[in-house]
Amino acid sequence: MTKKPKKPHKVPIENHKTASWANIQNVKEQSNVPIPSKNEVINAKEWVEENKK
Repeated sequence: MTKKPKKPHKVPIENHKTASWANIQNVKEQSNVPIPSKNEVINAKEWVEENKK
């Protein structure tokens, strides 16, 4: 009796639990991509604009 080779375990590329945004409003069903609230998007945009080099 031969053993089947195990499939490689899929490791996520990024851990979205520790993402830079907060107040995740939604998560896409198939891809599990978090969608932040509109307020967090505005805050992130302001932060990027203020911290340009």
